[in-house]
Amino acid sequence: MTMKQSTPSAPRPIDWSAYASQLGALGVLIAICIVFALIEPAFVSSRNIFNVLRQVSIYGLLAVGMTFVILTGGIDLSIGSLLALAGLVSAAVYKGGMGLLSAGTAGQAEGFGLVAAIAAAVAVGLLGGLLQGTAIARLKVPPFIVTLGGLTAFRGGALLFSSGQPISTFTDEYKFWGQGMVGPVPVPVIIFLGFALLAYVVLRYTRYGRHLYAVGGNPEAARLSGLNVSRIVLSVYVITGFFAGLSGFLLSSRLNSAEQVAGVGYELTVIAGVVIGGTSLFGGEGGIFGTVIGILLIGVLSNGLTLLNVSPYYQQILVGLIIVFAVYLDQLVKRRRR
Repeated sequence: MTMKQSTPSAPRPIDWSAYASQLGALGVLIAICIVFALIEPAFVSSRNIFNVLRQVSIYGLLAVGMTFVILTGGIDLSIGSLLALAGLVSAAVYKGGMGLLSAGTAGQAEGFGLVAAIAAAVAVGLLGGLLQGTAIARLKVPPFIVTLGGLTAFRGGALLFSSGQPISTFTDEYKFWGQGMVGPVPVPVIIFLGFALLAYVVLRYTRYGRHLYAVGGNPEAARLSGLNVSRIVLSVYVITGFFAGLSGFLLSSRLNSAEQVAGVGYELTVIAGVVIGGTSLFGGEGGIFGTVIGILLIGVLSNGLTLLNVSPYYQQILVGLIIVFAVYLDQLVKRRRR
């Protein structure tokens, strides 16, 4: 009895778009580094490399929090304004009150100390995140509207709190967290990488991380499975508020000044880094590793173009185009999978 030979099936075509979505940002980052290194040797100096890392550390911390939000299908446009308010509160607490807004060392001895200053910044961030998260999760107001309102309200709060004046000139104890080094590595970089690692573990290996992806993938299915969707959505805005508060303290420490204009436009760069790193704006896909790559890509691109004397106006245009391309690629991958 002869057996029929089965016709071998045609090989499945390679989904280059999915491959690019996962590893494209890393490949582009490596390619950009090689190009800039060949054109401008100063780009690969250790001083410049650590300068890039220090510059992206604040964006990176905000992007870690933003990743949690975007994974649920949300967005937070208020992080820059909340950062500014948290930085001003932190500086005022450290210097001892609102009567010490002007530059100078007066009042530092009467202040409440470094720990209180950090705690105040984080508390402001947590409270801002809690308020917005409650409006989104409990009152069912769209995230875009809530955080757009927060962008304006928190900036107004920063102006009102400080009467339009910066708070500057801190002690070395305060400045260490933004300007200090541990060996050759800047302190803000260590903080950023530490929290990025922690967030990676939470998203990849914990029940909370799995629930987060479930809510982002299909909120209704997650609710029918017994998940408290409102609580999870609320939690991610509290998380991003925490990072905004911490970043406000670190930025004021790095600049030796807390200002009302701090963080202006940060939300664009942060969202760009998260999306470029492969996190879907529609929720349910992405992760911290991609976010770190995306933020580094923007930082390296900006630094390299600056070394080549390219106008910052062109840099903003380029970042905008990259965001549009990243979203298009995400849509393309989803259509192919369907």
